[in-house]
Amino acid sequence: MKFSLFLPALFLLAASCSMQPTPARLSGSWIQPVPGQPGHVQGMQLLPDGRAVSINMHTLLYQGWQLDGSRLILTGKSMGNGNSSLFTATSTIDSLSRNTLILNTDGTREIYTRMTDADGR
Repeated sequence: MKFSLFLPALFLLAASCSMQPTPARLSGSWIQPVPGQPGHVQGMQLLPDGRAVSINMHTLLYQGWQLDGSRLILTGKSMGNGNSSLFTATSTIDSLSRNTLILNTDGTREIYTRMTDADGR
């Protein structure tokens, strides 16, 4: 009996931890570990004016971003082997909290952590 009351409360708590995506809530620096490189991170800085900057990614240069409902759309330039091409990448925002962003891109989930600035925000 007690367990049946606990379970709905747990789901309510989990749902309340996820925020509705807005440009203000997404703005900031989001990082994740670099696969196969312990101690290194990569990611993106989403600026309030719609510009985006790559963090520790020298061949994938983010230039802009926008929010379309629960979709994050990133644009930029891919550099490699002497060639460059423009790209647009669209991901679904599966979850957003103050410190965690989970994106789903074509079935692949990526977890990002908000990088705090010098003020601790």
